[in-house]
Amino acid sequence: MKAQLIAVLVASSLACVAAPASAKGCAKGAVVGGVAGHVAGHHGLLGAAAGCAVGKHRAKKAEQQDQARQQEQQRVAQRKQS
Repeated sequence: MKAQLIAVLVASSLACVAAPASAKGCAKGAVVGGVAGHVAGHHGLLGAAAGCAVGKHRAKKAEQQDQARQQEQQRVAQRKQS
């Protein structure tokens, strides 16, 4: 059981590292999650994998908010020109 868990964790960690183009937030999340996992009971790898996933999710959300903000600014600028 422990070997299977380690294999899953390693695979998920590699999945986070395998796509550097879309890895925004992964490195920061992995560091924070790894430290938290280590402190919470020597589960640094599990924490790093979870932190990577959370970091990518938060980065994606922030990017979507930035895009929405830019679109709104463009709409306001178009209204002013009209």
